[in-house]
Amino acid sequence: MENFFGLLKQEIYHGRIFNSFDELKNEIIEWIEYYNTYRIKKKLNWMSPIQYRLLHSQQQ
Repeated sequence: MENFFGLLKQEIYHGRIFNSFDELKNEIIEWIEYYNTYRIKKKLNWMSPIQYRLLHSQQQ
């Protein structure tokens, strides 16, 4: 979980200025969708979190 928030801060927050809270909130929502859907992770056998969960839920 610490890695998730570290990446979120690094890729979304640091070095950027947001004009409103809603702008920041929307960027975070879009990033979470990207992270869960498209970002592959080595420890998940090179799958995104959603792919990994779907694969393992079908095996049960």
